[in-house]
Amino acid sequence: MRRAINMPNTVRGFSLIEILVALVVFAAMSAIAWGSLSQIAKARSALGIEQDRFAAIVRTIGDLERDLRQAISRPLRGNYGEAVPALLGHSDRIELSRLGFANPRSEPRSNIERVLYAINEKTLRRGRYAVLDRAAASTPEWSDQLANIEGLRLRYLGAGADWSDQWPPQDALAETLPRAVEFRITLHEWGELRRVIALPASIPAQVLNANGSAGPSTEPVALPGAPPAGGGPGQ
Repeated sequence: MRRAINMPNTVRGFSLIEILVALVVFAAMSAIAWGSLSQIAKARSALGIEQDRFAAIVRTIGDLERDLRQAISRPLRGNYGEAVPALLGHSDRIELSRLGFANPRSEPRSNIERVLYAINEKTLRRGRYAVLDRAAASTPEWSDQLANIEGLRLRYLGAGADWSDQWPPQDALAETLPRAVEFRITLHEWGELRRVIALPASIPAQVLNANGSAGPSTEPVALPGAPPAGGGPGQ
């Protein structure tokens, strides 16, 4: 005769109260975790915006410095045939001729480029002309460099070690370059950024070839960085 096995009549599970408590705890932990992830995402987004802004500032200052360091004393003719100095500067804008106009296709054109910087609606813009000596309808091609600028201030150092808000002076030749250019860019979040850039020595316009290089001349011309006349030691 088989022995009967006693089985429990009921199987105990979770009560409704226990399930509700577990759901409340899980919801609270999920809310805390979601809030933390949201704050991390916002901080990462803000950091990305700051990085992009900083990169734009560094790039703009680098472009302006490079154009100033490559300035060359090459005057030109304006839209109506008027003489335009090699560097035409005001307190809030600047226009200059610069070397380094890349020519990878070896096109029959000059390696000198005419560029200008000016502020329009709190945006620093860089313009460039397709040609040096302009026709009547010549206009610059503009590109935005840096937005949300509070101000731009430019000053020019003359031969007498005096600073001026305008260039060139009244008695200066058209090809004369200042000894240095100071620019101050005022930003809301960074304050005022100031740089002083020394410019190359002026090269007389009559010894410049069409591509911007120095040509033959009856008088020796000291180019920036060139060795003194007569060669090095032992020559």
